[in-house]
Amino acid sequence: MVELNHTIVKSRDKKSSAEFLCRILGLEPPKPFGHFLTVTLDNGVSLDYDDAEVVTPQHYAFLVSDEAFDPILARVKAEHIPFWADPAHRRPQEINTRDHGRGFYFRDPDGHQLEVLTRPYGSG
Repeated sequence: MVELNHTIVKSRDKKSSAEFLCRILGLEPPKPFGHFLTVTLDNGVSLDYDDAEVVTPQHYAFLVSDEAFDPILARVKAEHIPFWADPAHRRPQEINTRDHGRGFYFRDPDGHQLEVLTRPYGSG
């Protein structure tokens, strides 16, 4: 068995970045672990936010249920966060329907590209 347990997310302000993710995805507030602020996902994987002077944007994709998708998208819209149907940002304010699911991309305060999707790639 091999499973992802955690990864470190570099941010300019770990508190605001971790709270942003929790707020948008509807997760429990981040918890301190050592010098990290940890966001735990429903499958047990944690994102351990750490302060950094230099942040290289990464891509983080979140598989969500159909029931969770609409509230997440509504929170993105309510906060006036730009979003796109595609990773190249050519289809603004749209969602995609890949693999008979729904998905979209948006950026967090540090420029990390976040993706929300309801079906894993190749599953449709």
